[in-house]
Amino acid sequence: MFDKILIANRGEIACRVIKTARKMGIKTVAVYSDADRNALHVEMADEAVHIGPPAANRSYIVIENILNAIRETGAQAVHPGYGFLSENPKFAAALAAEGVAFIGPPQGAIESMGDKITSKKIAQDAGVSTVPGYMGLIEDAEEAVRISQDIGYPVMIKASAGGGGKGMRIAWSDDEAREGFQSSKNEAASSFGDDRIFIEKFVTQPRHIEIQVLADTHGSCIYLGERECSIQRRNQKVVEEAPSPFLDEETRKSMGAQACALASAVGYTSAGTVEFIVDSEKNFYFLEMNTRLQVEHPVTELITGVDLVEQMIRVANGEALTLSQKDVSLTGWAIENRLYAEDPYRNFLPSIGRLTRYRPPAEIATDAFVVRNDTGVYEGGEISMYYDPMIAKLCTWAPSRAEAIEHMRLALDQFEVEGIGHNLPFLSAVMDHPKFVSGAITTAFIGEEYPDGFTGAQLAEPMLRQIAASCAAMHRVAEIRRAKISGRLDNHERKVGDDWVVTIDGQRYEIVINADPQGSTVRFADKAELRVSSDWTPGTALAEMMVDGAPLVMKTAKIPGGYHVRTRGADLKVHVRTPRQAELANKMPEKQPPDTSKLLLCPMPGLVVKIDVEPGQQVEEGQALCTVEAMKMENILRAERKGIVGRVNAAAGDSLAVDDVIMEFE
Repeated sequence: MFDKILIANRGEIACRVIKTARKMGIKTVAVYSDADRNALHVEMADEAVHIGPPAANRSYIVIENILNAIRETGAQAVHPGYGFLSENPKFAAALAAEGVAFIGPPQGAIESMGDKITSKKIAQDAGVSTVPGYMGLIEDAEEAVRISQDIGYPVMIKASAGGGGKGMRIAWSDDEAREGFQSSKNEAASSFGDDRIFIEKFVTQPRHIEIQVLADTHGSCIYLGERECSIQRRNQKVVEEAPSPFLDEETRKSMGAQACALASAVGYTSAGTVEFIVDSEKNFYFLEMNTRLQVEHPVTELITGVDLVEQMIRVANGEALTLSQKDVSLTGWAIENRLYAEDPYRNFLPSIGRLTRYRPPAEIATDAFVVRNDTGVYEGGEISMYYDPMIAKLCTWAPSRAEAIEHMRLALDQFEVEGIGHNLPFLSAVMDHPKFVSGAITTAFIGEEYPDGFTGAQLAEPMLRQIAASCAAMHRVAEIRRAKISGRLDNHERKVGDDWVVTIDGQRYEIVINADPQGSTVRFADKAELRVSSDWTPGTALAEMMVDGAPLVMKTAKIPGGYHVRTRGADLKVHVRTPRQAELANKMPEKQPPDTSKLLLCPMPGLVVKIDVEPGQQVEEGQALCTVEAMKMENILRAERKGIVGRVNAAAGDSLAVDDVIMEFE
C-alpha cells in the first residue's frame, strides 16, 4: 500500500480524501494557492505545498506545479478529487511518466469518456441508449443556430470537456442558441482550457439519474445502485438522494448493466459515474460518464456501506475488488444537500466574504439515523471568488425516505452560517415542498416551482403558531432575566406579565403564558394551547424547542421588540409585545425602501466581462446589458423594462462589489 498520497485539489473533497487516507494509515500532502494558505485541507494534511496564485489556471490546474509538489514530497500516488485536473488525460500521462500512481481511471478511459462527443459514439457502439444530437464540433454561433434548428428546439448546448454545470445552456430559440453558444464557449475555455461545443436534444421533464460503477484492474466491474440528481439549478446539482424514488428494480438492473458495459468497453478502472436522463415512461438515455469521484458520492456510501475513496486507493494499488455484484445491497435512504455560497434572495448569485459564524450540526452515526457533513471551511475563514461556491455537503441517512427527509429538515435548521449569502433557506424549502416529499420531481423542478426566484418559504398557519408560542416563551424568559439583573424582581415588583401580543408574517396572536419549571403552556385567543419547553438561554443564537413533543429549531437574532427568526426556509421578523406596546406599534409608519428602479446594480461580487450598451441607447425588456463573471460562471444582466441608458459607470475588466451601480437609466 502507498505510504503517502498527494491530493491535487482543495476544499471539502480534499478534506474528504484526507479522512479516508488517515483511516488507512496513509500520510497525505495538500497543495494550496495563495487564496488557500489558511484553508482547512492545508491544516488537516500531514504536509502542504504552495503551488501558485489564486486563479486555478495559475495554480491547481497547472500540471507542472503539481508535479513539482510530488517531487518535493515524494508522494507515491495522487488523488485528483473532482474538477481541476481530475479528468485531464495529460495529467494522468504526466503522472505515469513520473512513476506516480493516478488514483483514477486509465488515461485512455479519461480521453474516451472525458470528451462528450467521443463518449456518445462509444456508448452507441456499446449498445447504450443515447440522446439525439449533433456529434461534430461547432465552429461559430451561426452554425450552432442552424444545427439547433435541424435538431429542433429546445436544445442543450454543452462543452465537450465540461462538467459541474459549467459550459451548459438550454436554448429555446435562435437568439438563445446564438447567445448560449458564446457563453458556453467562454465558460468552457476558462474552466477547462477547452472551448469545443456540441449540441443535443433537450429532453423536457426529465429526471437525472446516475449509476455508480466500480471496476478494478483484474476485469471486475460492479454497480452500486443509483442516485437521483434531478433538483438542479443552472444545470448544477443541488439535492441528491439514493436510491431514486422513481426507479423500479428492473430499470435499475438494466441501467446498471449498461453502465458496466460502457465501463468495460473503455477498459475503465476505479470509481466512475454513468449519468442518464430518464423520461416519465422510465426510458433512459446516456448523458455522459464522469471519470472521477462524484460530488454526491456520500449518499451511495451511506446506503451501501462502501467507502468509495478507499476503493479507489486500493484499485490504484493494484488490488482486486473484494465485492461482487451479489454482495451489493441498498439499505435505507440517504439525502445530500449542497450548501452553496450564493444568495437565494438575489436569484442565487454567488456570495463571497468571511464566515463570521459557521456551526454545522453535530455529525451522528447510529443504527437509527446518520448526519454527515463534508466540508472544507471553518468559522473565520474566507469564501473566495476564485473557486466553486460549494462550501459543504450535508447528508442524512435513515431506514426510510420520509425519515431521512425529517432528519435533514432538523439538520438544516441546526446549521448556522453568517457573514455570506447562502442557500440554507432554499434547501429547507425544498425539503418541505410537496413535490419533493412525494418524489414527483424532474430537472425542471426549480424553474417550475420558483419561476420568479426564491423569496422565502411561506409557512402554514399551524407552524406560525408554533413559532409565535416559542418566541413568546423565549421573550418571557429574557424579560425575567433582565428584571432580575435590574433588581426589580427582588423588590417584589411584578414587571413581567403573562399577556403578550405576537405579530409574525402578517398574523397577530394574542396569547397568555402559563409557566412552570418544566416549560410553558401557551394559550391563544381561540383557546387553543401549545406546550413549549427548552433549555434556551437569552443570547443563544440557536433555539432548540419542543412544541407539543415535536422538535422546532430556530436560528434567532434579537431585534427591537422581538426576534429575527430563520426556520424551515422562512425568514421572519417576530415581534413580542405587551398589549399596550402592540397598540402603540400599530400607530407607527412603515419605513419605505429606497427607489433603485433606474439603476442597474451589481448583484454579486465579480468581474465585468463586457458591456453591451452605451449612453443614450434605447433598450428593450430582456435585452442583455452586461455580463459579470463570478465563481467561474458568466451571468448576463438584462433590462427589466424599456428605457434609455443615461450613464455607464463600469467597463470590461472592472471588479465590482455587491450593489455597485453599473449603469443608470433616464
